[in-house]
Amino acid sequence: MQNNITTQSRNPVTNKGKIVTIGLIQTNVSEDLEENMQKTAKKIEEAAEKGAQIVCLQELYRSKYFPQKENVKVFALAETIPGDSTKIFSTLAQKHHIVIIVPLFEKNPNGKFYNSAVIIGSDGKILGIYRKIHIPQDPYFYEKEYFAQGEQNYKVYKTAFAKIGVLICYDQWFPEPARINALRGAEIIFYPTAIGYVKDYTSADGDWHDAWKTVQRAHAIANGVHVVAVNRVGEEDDLKFWGGSFVCDSFGKIISEASTEKEQIIVATVDLSHNRRIQEGWGFLRNRRPDTYKTLIKDNGKERKVE
Repeated sequence: MQNNITTQSRNPVTNKGKIVTIGLIQTNVSEDLEENMQKTAKKIEEAAEKGAQIVCLQELYRSKYFPQKENVKVFALAETIPGDSTKIFSTLAQKHHIVIIVPLFEKNPNGKFYNSAVIIGSDGKILGIYRKIHIPQDPYFYEKEYFAQGEQNYKVYKTAFAKIGVLICYDQWFPEPARINALRGAEIIFYPTAIGYVKDYTSADGDWHDAWKTVQRAHAIANGVHVVAVNRVGEEDDLKFWGGSFVCDSFGKIISEASTEKEQIIVATVDLSHNRRIQEGWGFLRNRRPDTYKTLIKDNGKERKVE
């Protein structure tokens, strides 16, 4: 791929519709923050050389998944925004004219720490920051020990290639964020993720991996948008991450899916005109009844006002 290719020429409208190429970077993670960052940078370059226009990394891409344990001193792992990650990836975004979604452990000037994702535009500038809103607190996922809840509204980012929404891991189990992103015009929703099985444990609930994939495909169908899930892979202490990063279209069809065992770069081309066909044909957005949804804006049984 030549660096002088313009973003316009790389985002063609063909007789199929609006074509966009997406890159997913699925890796295992070491204890070395610098090693993880440099390895990821090389994989981004490879994805760009294969034609990726929007590249998404996995949740907390630079460090091991430390929230599986309680009371671990990890705040030295956090970085600022701008910081080391945004510096190197902004350079890559500008060099290759690509959008990069960078999920990281953020140290904020307000004194709080967040599980965040930085959206870097194809000009190398930061388009926005999403801070994970839904924070789990369960065995092996003790995230409230380490992350403040994001306070911002859900936002859709207009990139050179598509309008995108970004949510993070546990957000994927809730239907409301996906619906809000769709209503605000998202064409693709990205879910950077860190999820896997607990070693030597069989859940009575059923297959966690299947449920994870199913709920995100359901968001695609219910909202008529493409969905991209990027998960880590490999074993870290008591967790075995199942990888399985995937892209699905706006009717939940899996377009491309990664290995459950090894690092992988996926580059997948999608036709975003499929979104309108599903949204208009099935009417899931058009035929909504917000007047019947008042229970959704109640907190502890008391109705509260929302913007």
